[in-house]
Amino acid sequence: QGSVLYLDTLGAAFPRALARRGTALLHWTPGGPCAPAGWPLPTLYCTPAAAGTLPSRAAALRVQLLFALRQRALHVLEAGLAAELHDALVALRTEWPQLAQELSLGRLSPQPGLPEGVRDQLQALLTPDAARAAELRAECARGFEGILLRLWPQLEVVVVKTVHGAERLYCNSLLQADCQGLPFYCPFYQAAGALLGVNLWPAEPAPRFLLCPDWAFCEFLPCLANKEPRTVLLDELWEGREYGLVVTAQPGEYRCRTGEVLKVTGFHKLCPVVEPVRRESQTLSVRGESIPEEQFCQSLCRTLGMWPGARLIDYVCVESSLLGDFSGLCAPHYEVFMELQGLRDLSEGQRYKLDQCLQEDFPIYKSFRFKGSIGPLRLHLVRPGTFAWLREALGSPKPMPRVLHEEQLLRLIQGSVIS
Repeated sequence: QGSVLYLDTLGAAFPRALARRGTALLHWTPGGPCAPAGWPLPTLYCTPAAAGTLPSRAAALRVQLLFALRQRALHVLEAGLAAELHDALVALRTEWPQLAQELSLGRLSPQPGLPEGVRDQLQALLTPDAARAAELRAECARGFEGILLRLWPQLEVVVVKTVHGAERLYCNSLLQADCQGLPFYCPFYQAAGALLGVNLWPAEPAPRFLLCPDWAFCEFLPCLANKEPRTVLLDELWEGREYGLVVTAQPGEYRCRTGEVLKVTGFHKLCPVVEPVRRESQTLSVRGESIPEEQFCQSLCRTLGMWPGARLIDYVCVESSLLGDFSGLCAPHYEVFMELQGLRDLSEGQRYKLDQCLQEDFPIYKSFRFKGSIGPLRLHLVRPGTFAWLREALGSPKPMPRVLHEEQLLRLIQGSVIS
């Protein structure tokens, strides 16, 4: 039902979007194919399902990109996560000469994470296309600003299943460069493995979702309640208020607190319309100060403006408690790992700017810093490509965590520190 609603909405807003083989898919589904957004119409897709099931995320996205490049008359580019589209386009930037050669010859080059048997199966679907390869070389040689519309002149929309929270950083980066001139449409809201809502307004830049009452059983915990909160149901929600989401959808997940906070923005035929506000699991707090993910990102972006020439590629935070003995004898604090473009190193004064911005933006944090209850923030730069490896290490396609809680992932990123 959700996919049918999506296809109806997509076709009404973008008339050519439902053309046969006019949609390319960029989505890693290790262990088996996962139904794409438009699964009721499998003829929409020009991307073979086997390409997304490869054991390596990087190999899967690269092969899917190659099949997308074959199809010049593309109308829709669909990605499971904005980070997947981002990483596929990074592969385009770095490997376009090899991709052009593969298009020209109709061959898939051997690569890590691409089993030989699957490579033969996928290669059988390719045919040499020297003209398309020449077009790819010419457009990439011109640079990558607005590259999507130059490679696919008939492209109408980019469909991304998740654009809120951590994924917003990648969306903003893509809209400013590779995806210039294209709208982003996020059709679904999902949590705890359940489809909960659909976006009926693809022309609006900020996605909001109509909650559908029969897709899962949802309860809502009012935020900022004066007393012990009780859950309320769909018909008890108030416009303008925020609620924590509790879902019962799958066997073994009874009244599961998802950690998602939703804001009710209005109603559509008596059903609430919501927008995701924050992920509670991604809040920084070493002394109960509670700095939300979105607000931390805003402070970080404000700090970037004080570093001339710097462009943020990605970042992640760690609370010092996860470091154990490696945190030293100092007070509890945050450690921030960043990948930057345009700067190779930062002075101590530049690094302190982030801590200073946090103090200006969060009075409680400033109070703890003044009393010495929270130590100074430590900032580390990591080598290019670190966050692509981190997303591969997550093992499944899920939004990037902004606060790490796993020691294995922490060790991976610590091993990539260059400054």
